[in-house]
Parts: sequence; C-alpha cells; structure tokens
Amino acid sequence: MITLAVDCMGGDHGPRVTLAACRKFLDSHADARLLLVGKPEELAGLVHERVSVVAATEVVGMDDPVEVALRKKKDSSMRVAIQQVKDGAAAAAVSAGNTGALMAISRYLLKTLDGIDRPAIASQLPNAKGEATTVLDLGANVDCSAEHLLQFAVMGSALVSALNNEEAPSVGLLNIGEEMIKGSEVIKRAGELLRAAGKAGSLNFCGNVEGNDIFKGPVDVVVCDGFVGNVALKSSEGVASMITGGLKQEFKRSIFTKIAAIVAYPVLSALMKRMDHRRYNGAALLGLRGLVFKSHGSADAMAFEHALNRAYDAARNNLLDRVRTRIAAAQPLLLAAQAETGTSAP
Repeated sequence: MITLAVDCMGGDHGPRVTLAACRKFLDSHADARLLLVGKPEELAGLVHERVSVVAATEVVGMDDPVEVALRKKKDSSMRVAIQQVKDGAAAAAVSAGNTGALMAISRYLLKTLDGIDRPAIASQLPNAKGEATTVLDLGANVDCSAEHLLQFAVMGSALVSALNNEEAPSVGLLNIGEEMIKGSEVIKRAGELLRAAGKAGSLNFCGNVEGNDIFKGPVDVVVCDGFVGNVALKSSEGVASMITGGLKQEFKRSIFTKIAAIVAYPVLSALMKRMDHRRYNGAALLGLRGLVFKSHGSADAMAFEHALNRAYDAARNNLLDRVRTRIAAAQPLLLAAQAETGTSAP
C-alpha cells in the first residue's frame, strides 16, 4: 500500500474539491491509502476502508504570510500533512494551499537533501510531441546562482527518470539563444557546469534551449530560475485557456462553423484534451528529504486528482531514492562548484 497525506483544507475550494478528487483517486488505485488531514467535521463526507482522518484545527489561508503559516499556525492541515511524511506515516503529501507556505513548512520539517542548497518546484508542460516537458524551477527561487541551476538539473533529471522510466533524460538550459556565448553571466556559468556534468556522465546535457523549445519538446527537462519558470507556466496556462475558449466560441457562431465543428470534433477534442492544463497539475517540491506535491490553488476535482496521481507515481517509483542516487553521483561536481563560490550545502 502506498499512503498519501492530503491537505484537504488548502486551496481555493477546500474539501468540496479535495474530497471528490480523493474518492475518484481511490476508485482507480486499489493499492493506495489516503490520510485526509483537516477538520474532521468537514471530512465526514468521504467514508472508505482505505481512508483515515487526521485532525488539524487550523487552515493556512491563500493570502497568509509565510511567517504566520510557519510560526503561528502549527496545527494547520498543511503542516500536519507534511508531518505525516516526516514521521513515515505517508510516502508523500499533497496540498493545493499557499505555495510559499508549503515550501517554507516543507523545508523546515523535512530539511534539504545533502548537496542541495534550495528546493525547486518542478512540473510538466504539454509539448508538440504529444508528451510533456518537465520545467524547473517554477517559482520557489527567483534569484538563482549557476550552482543552483546545476542542482535543479540533477533533480529534474531524477524526476523524469522516475516517472517516465528513462535512464538518461535529456536536459536543456533555458536561454535567449542556443549559442554558448549568449545569456547572462549566471547562465553562461551554469552552461559550463552543466557541460562538465555531461562530460562526467552525471547528466545528459544537450545545451541551451529557447522558450519555444519548452513546447516543441526537443529535451525532456528544461532548467531555469524561478522567475522565468513561473512566467512560462502562467503564460502557457493563459494561452491554453484562450485557445480552447476561442474554439468553443467559434463553434457557436453559425450553422457552418457548427457543421465544421462536427466534422473536426475528434481532432479538436484531442487537441483541447492535450492542452488542458488540469492534466498536468501536480508540481514536485524537489530537494527535500521527503515527497511533497503542490496542486494549483484553483484546481477542480479533475486537476487535484492528477496531483494525487503524480504523488502516487513518484512514491511508487522511489523518486526520493533516485534523487539521492543522482545527487550522490554528481556530488564531486556540486562540491567543486560550491567551493569556487565559497558556498556550502546545509
């Protein structure tokens, strides 16, 4: 049995969405158990032989400052869910709550892995190949050093290896051009470190990639700082919503577009399904000594179920052990990079 701890109170919709998603998840995963964390009276709607309720008296609001969530709400559903991972009661925790609070509480309770300075948020974006490109960081670290980007590359490679069963996922560094001479000094230095990691066999580094390559899919993993990654994520969601919304509006315009819609429906339906960002919901917080997954705060039941699926797959495929193994293999490079800048991992 794989046990997941679910922060049922977090996000914009709380138990109304999380419980519906949990019910559907259990129906499709006979080897999974769920620990529903939150106020017991609000979780009574889901009774199942593979469900247990873990009481928590407080809720981290979407606009709560990190300090409040971390220091004052010590019995929040978010914190209690992560505590289940720390105590070994659950293999992973899932929350749709405040991203900053989730990262801060996760880092405080679980700590970072040896060799990792900062955890990163990694998720997938659909690409033209009908697959997905894993991108990190997506917002946890706005300012990153070249050494941090190397760490992100190692962790992202481990994530794709675990979830897609790929031995050597391809990695690209997001830049304004493919040439090595382009980009800021940090990006140039990161390129040097990533090429060294490639030569050492620690990474399958393929060089610089540009923004449109995220959606073309030439590499499995794209590495960037959290500012750029978050902009890319939100932009992709906006474009997907605009396209699918525009198609629906066109279908309503006239009898001719309705006829065209009927003829083209199988193709358009497949396109809209592929671009539906809900199917890619569930970002991994990588670099921690435990598995934590972040769902969009506005996620509906379908999207939150996908976040549960990602956490389940990560636990089933021993993501944490794979990250540790890859970090250990890259440790000489990580330590050398830290020594050059006078930094050290915690």
